Amino acid sequence: MPNELHGQRIAILIAPRGTEEAEFADAREAAEDAGAEGDAISTEAGEAKTVNSDLDPGSAYAVDKTFAVAHADDYDALILPGGSVGSDTLRGSEEAVSFVRAFFDAGKPVAAICHALWLLVEADVLQGRRLTSYPTLQTDIRNAGGEWTDEEVVVDEHGGSSVLVTSRTPDDLPAFCEHMVEQFAEAGGAA
Repeated sequence: MPNELHGQRIAILIAPRGTEEAEFADAREAAEDAGAEGDAISTEAGEAKTVNSDLDPGSAYAVDKTFAVAHADDYDALILPGGSVGSDTLRGSEEAVSFVRAFFDAGKPVAAICHALWLLVEADVLQGRRLTSYPTLQTDIRNAGGEWTDEEVVVDEHGGSSVLVTSRTPDDLPAFCEHMVEQFAEAGGAA
């Protein structure tokens, strides 16, 4: 269904360096193939350099907007790709954390994979939620009030607030992207 997200604007975060390429590129492509417009948002203008499994250099991607000018009100949904270095960089940015928190405050859907859950821990939005992530984050998630589970993809609707789609690793990308598009489409239809 190529136009499930027609007319939706999706924010996808990318760190200046260290975002996992497959998680950024595949999720963005899935949203755009479904008809959405995706903006890459970062802490710095210019290009962001991705990685493959945190070791090998990936490609460079143009940054569409910085957090200084991007506003959650301008978007229908949010995608958070992982990568330990990139996610750690973004969770250290108050602008990035505030941007993420604003999606939850507005009840907009969010999809996060792998180490990107660190941003959700930092934004303090996991209380009472059921989710998954890269396995080494499970203690952080539990300490933030979330219920961690080892599953390919978890969709948490949390009593009518923001729908949260989470997955563990790049191996889960097919299921992650499928559920992400489905949930973004449902939220868009309800708006």
